[in-house]
Amino acid sequence: MPGENPTSAKTGKLFVVPTPIGNLEDMTFRAVRTLKEVDFILAEDTRTSGKLLKHFSIETRMYAHHKFNEHTATEKVTERLLNGETAALISDAGTPAISDPGYLVVKKCIDAGIGVECLPGATAFVPAIVTAGLPNDRFCFEGFLPVKKGRQTRLESLANEARTIIFYESPHRLLKTLKQLAEKFGNNREAAVCREISKMHEETRRGSLEELEKHYNSHPPKGEIVLVVSGKK
Repeated sequence: MPGENPTSAKTGKLFVVPTPIGNLEDMTFRAVRTLKEVDFILAEDTRTSGKLLKHFSIETRMYAHHKFNEHTATEKVTERLLNGETAALISDAGTPAISDPGYLVVKKCIDAGIGVECLPGATAFVPAIVTAGLPNDRFCFEGFLPVKKGRQTRLESLANEARTIIFYESPHRLLKTLKQLAEKFGNNREAAVCREISKMHEETRRGSLEELEKHYNSHPPKGEIVLVVSGKK
């Protein structure tokens, strides 16, 4: 495990390492140490991650691992890990496999008997549901809604969900989503739009779905967005 030399282990291991979603100070000491100790790093975008690694003086070799190559790359990765190497999986921001590539290589490693360890760290939906001020003792995470096919079916299936619901959304689709949610859930359903979490222009706006739609209709949103919607009472 991190703190020891991972290359001394008899078998390989995959470390899933969260990275900051905006503020570099959210990088943990353990995450930095792990990225320095492993044999190689799998990154969603090597250009984006290259800046992070340079900032923390991490010189470990990096390889691209994204949704377009993960099927072929996963086979090579597991082969190297079975031969005793260690690897770290990172995404552009946040925890890998949460609305980002990662599930496939994690599942493949588990099936092959390779150890998998996920470090705790940054992810967008946790601070969003806390600051939203909506019930958070029980919630469901939906990630990104389907863009076209299956979108209406998914919304209809959530209309009677009693738990608080968390969505990830892009700024250019937020208005459409708020409007459709209001149509399916009702205009008065309480919600919160959490934008640019941990960054300089972080903002959380709370209100009904109708109120939020009106606001962002006249104030076009920018940046990464987490939409938190209260469950049906």
